[in-house]
Amino acid sequence: MTDTKKPADDTAAQASSEPSASEARRRRSPESKAKAKATTATVRTKLASLVWLVAVVCALFLAVGALLVALKANQDNSIVKFVLDGADALDGPFSRDNGIFTFAGKDAATKSALVNWGLAAVVYLVIGKILDRIIRP
Repeated sequence: MTDTKKPADDTAAQASSEPSASEARRRRSPESKAKAKATTATVRTKLASLVWLVAVVCALFLAVGALLVALKANQDNSIVKFVLDGADALDGPFSRDNGIFTFAGKDAATKSALVNWGLAAVVYLVIGKILDRIIRP
């Protein structure tokens, strides 16, 4: 009896000697693992900072908008109009016209803007900080 191998057996032996993709990932050097972890931490830190920055800018629009309403700023001014339009777009359920709190009587619009937009600004800051803490490593 002669011992002959089939070509299929040779290719199977060669394939089993080469590491699979999952084995290669497990066999990474400690340096490459540390570098990947540092890169991931950097990306998460930058993303968390971006989320916090967006929340702060939204809260700033709302706070400045409420201040402009309280000071009865000239709404024909393009900068005032831009800030008020931005605040109106960001207010959600805290609308100055139909918000959570509504007021009647003298200076109702001012009170409504201060209370509703003030609350909206605080909500943006709280949610932004929570998301920042979740994303940041």
